Amino acid sequence: MHRLRTTVVRLRPITAPQTAKSQSQARLAAVGGALRTFQPMRSYTASVSAEPFLNGTSSNYVEEMYYAWLENPRSVHKSWDIFFRNANAGAPPGAAYQSPPPLGGVALGLANAQAMVGVQPNVEKLVEDHLAVQSLVRAYQIRGHHVAQLDPLGIMAAIDPGPPPSDIITSNDKLDLSGYKERLYDLTAEEFYGLDESDLDKVFRLPTTTFIGGSESTLPLREIIQRLEMAYCQSIGVEFMFINDLEQCQWIRQKFERPGIMQFTLEEKRTLLARMVRSTRFEEFLQRKWSSEKRFGLEGCESLIPALKTIIDKSSMNGVESIIMGMPHRGRLNVLANVIRKELDQIFCQFDSKLEAADEGSGDVKYHLGMWHRRINRVTDRNITLSLMANPSHLEAVDPVVQGKTKAEQFYCGDTEGNRVMSILLHGDAAFAGQGVVYETFHLSDLPSYTTHGTIHVVVNNQIGFTTDPRVARSSSYPTDVAKVVNAPIFHVNADDPEAVMYVCNVAAEWRATFHKDVVVDLVCYRRNGHNEMDEPMFTQPLMYKQIKKQKGVLQKYAEKLIAEGAVTRQEYEEEIAKYDKICEEAHARSKDEKILHIKHWLDSPWPGFFNMDGQPKSMTCPSTGLTEEELGHIGHIASSVPVEDFTIHGGLSRILKGRAAMVGQRVCDWALGEYMAFGSLLKEGTHIRLSGQDVERGTFSHRHHVLHDQNVDKRICIPMNHIAPNQAPYTVCNSSLSEYGVLGFELGFAMASPNALVLWEAQFGDFHNTAQCIIDQFICPGQAKWVRQNGIVLLLPHGMEGMGPEHSSARPERFLQMCNEDPDAYPKFSAEEFAVRQLYDCNWIIVNCSTPANYFHVLRRQILQPFRKPLIVFTPKSLLRHPDAKSSFDDMLLGTHFQRLIPDSGPVCEKPDGVKRIVFCTGKVYYELTRERKNRGMDNTVAIARIEQLSPFPFDQVKVETDRYPNADLVWCQEEHKNQGYYDYVKPRLRTTVDRTRPVWYAGRGPAAAPATGNKAAHLVELQRFLDTAFNLDAFTGQS
Repeated sequence: MHRLRTTVVRLRPITAPQTAKSQSQARLAAVGGALRTFQPMRSYTASVSAEPFLNGTSSNYVEEMYYAWLENPRSVHKSWDIFFRNANAGAPPGAAYQSPPPLGGVALGLANAQAMVGVQPNVEKLVEDHLAVQSLVRAYQIRGHHVAQLDPLGIMAAIDPGPPPSDIITSNDKLDLSGYKERLYDLTAEEFYGLDESDLDKVFRLPTTTFIGGSESTLPLREIIQRLEMAYCQSIGVEFMFINDLEQCQWIRQKFERPGIMQFTLEEKRTLLARMVRSTRFEEFLQRKWSSEKRFGLEGCESLIPALKTIIDKSSMNGVESIIMGMPHRGRLNVLANVIRKELDQIFCQFDSKLEAADEGSGDVKYHLGMWHRRINRVTDRNITLSLMANPSHLEAVDPVVQGKTKAEQFYCGDTEGNRVMSILLHGDAAFAGQGVVYETFHLSDLPSYTTHGTIHVVVNNQIGFTTDPRVARSSSYPTDVAKVVNAPIFHVNADDPEAVMYVCNVAAEWRATFHKDVVVDLVCYRRNGHNEMDEPMFTQPLMYKQIKKQKGVLQKYAEKLIAEGAVTRQEYEEEIAKYDKICEEAHARSKDEKILHIKHWLDSPWPGFFNMDGQPKSMTCPSTGLTEEELGHIGHIASSVPVEDFTIHGGLSRILKGRAAMVGQRVCDWALGEYMAFGSLLKEGTHIRLSGQDVERGTFSHRHHVLHDQNVDKRICIPMNHIAPNQAPYTVCNSSLSEYGVLGFELGFAMASPNALVLWEAQFGDFHNTAQCIIDQFICPGQAKWVRQNGIVLLLPHGMEGMGPEHSSARPERFLQMCNEDPDAYPKFSAEEFAVRQLYDCNWIIVNCSTPANYFHVLRRQILQPFRKPLIVFTPKSLLRHPDAKSSFDDMLLGTHFQRLIPDSGPVCEKPDGVKRIVFCTGKVYYELTRERKNRGMDNTVAIARIEQLSPFPFDQVKVETDRYPNADLVWCQEEHKNQGYYDYVKPRLRTTVDRTRPVWYAGRGPAAAPATGNKAAHLVELQRFLDTAFNLDAFTGQS
């Protein structure tokens, strides 16, 4: 009842606040003494003739009744209707209550009720007006951004082609009170919630969902509108009312609605001006010196630099020590110079066409390069590490990479809440709306194994994409609408208002520190030049660029504003410009002394202590990757047990664990156990392992089972791998979202942070990597060549022709092999002792197709034990996971053993090699089909089968040993893939080089085809038998040349 009376009092006209307060207290006292308890009736229209409603009920019930009445007075009993009407009219409780009419005197009762209601005929309008004010406030909060002054060019249709909301006052003289009369005249009656001109000076109590009153709880409508216009319709547009968390909405309201909240000190304004000077004059300097060079300058959005510096300052103040950034090419040089603080002479020398490249790889254009720098933040006087990731022209591809590296740094420093390490992502408007990886990355933001506890996204909204208008580039009003899927608030701001930009960036940094969730800052700006400095934008956007040519620069506008305010003098402003121009000129002079371009000076992810001082490996040897018998037995025991008490596992899993225990007793392991041995041993040695991908915890083929689930307790799990040893490194195994592009990029970034971790991404099926092709083509394959950045990420790609159809067969090995940097026509000139490791060091990635669990075990361990890092592509098996012959003895995994790049035939052919008529080279699963067919045909003495386990770098030396061993044998390459796919085109020239082109290389396999495999099981078996016949028909190639 107390809440009801409070509600009623809040709806009364506030012409005399003190009188209202005293009346409220008197009524509360009267009601308080009369309350008793009774069982409430939940039917709104039930008769209360035997039970007066003021003799007691719960306040919740009365309040519920009240809200029902507000919605529809006829939904409650007539006595309730009379009571609420009278209470709103100001009657005390005794008078407000009218006994319901007796059964025989209905007419008399109704007459009395109508007479009482007539005491205050304007009550309904009063309630409606207060509700109208509340609706008005909400309208500004929800849609005020649509009419905010966001566009510095004044061509709002480029952002939002729709009409402005009719319930928000819009005109150029928004804050001119004299204009209210005309505007309200157009918005009266139905369109303006029933408010009209006569209500402008009426005082209303403010709802609790707004903070425009500051310390005041009541305001005239005129002032309410003015403050709402100031909060939501100036240079900042706020989108937040879609957020489903009341606390977060209230927090944002406070930040933008409180009167006078956007106030800056004189020092802050002068600092902002100095940052604007640096941002603007840097671009002008480059334009003067290299007017015909592409640099993707920042002209039109110079306020980006103070925006980023504000975010960094505020974040440093909140305890952040490291910030990882990703951005497209526009403005990158400016960010490197004025945010990361890359030496200007190192930037300027990039423009020297005569500069020789150091022998460190192919390099990249200057606006793709990254940088890592640790410095003192001048505002907070604290150390901060800034890393700008190198990335290709593929816009937004760097987003998940940045998130992965951020997650890794948080992991290694124990930052479980994201208080010390954070990420900032910059975007272009067209790419932010158009690129699907943005959506994939957003959906990682709140997943336990992927969250970075909030990213600040800054969109440089040029209102154009290359030559494409927004109206044909996206279906949504804003390019930032994708962020709504994760409830990220979106702050649109006019980039020509530097103070508004600075304020919004402060709020964004505070939001991230408070709620650890993503936030978007949309800098609505323009692009003064074309897509690059050589491009002519007037071909496609003539009207826009006519306006841009008239546009006064933001630095000039802001300087004039501060000079008019007296914050700076014109002389001080000009001195600031001259000071920075001098810095640029001196750096330009120094840049002429540079003779060699070192890509390593642009490294974005250094690994202190891993290499020598000159960046070379500390050794060029790889130790044995084997283990002791005791270690294998111990890890095998963990793999076949449940190391947690009172944990009930699935019956089928019990059988799997018993099978593992039996294998350990027999000193053999299958594929899953071999992987377990590799992982467990590395963890025991202190190497963190992270395995990620779709369904990796169990494994697509139900073979791994690294996460056990209690069958009786929800969400209770056990990861035996974390019970290997007391001081082991942690093991992270996590099912990912159904994403390849975003997740593989994330894992690549995670692997970038440290060389002392084994980071693996497993595709559900091998060909699913094709939706992550951008990460493979632009980052993994050429990353070291372009950016001198090594990476040891492992890709596990299930591969094999099993008759399962086109989409579940091939991991497309031909694509990976085609991108190897090895010369197929040149035999490597390395000594025998270092042949293998030198090949590994020179290659761009390692590609293997293991046929035994032991070799898989060794290649995983070698990935960490070798003295450098290279990406590893593993074509993993499917049917071999349970093949009875695909098992390895512990003897193949003991100390002294290594990964076998090629496994020679160790059968009867070794006894009389001169009598061997054919040597069949193959890789992977097809070996087992070949050996079975050879045995069935009784050709064990005439056909040798050699398995090439490491395809790249190609084991020339070991292949040569095999070809020399069988001098009378013809050479055949056999594969189960189609001829235009698989390995044939890669292997054939290398085999020819090995034998110095003295012998032909024949092909046995499926013929050329468009699809990777047939969808018909019978056709699959026919194809298989056909190429097996070819492989073992010694006359198959007779007469061919």
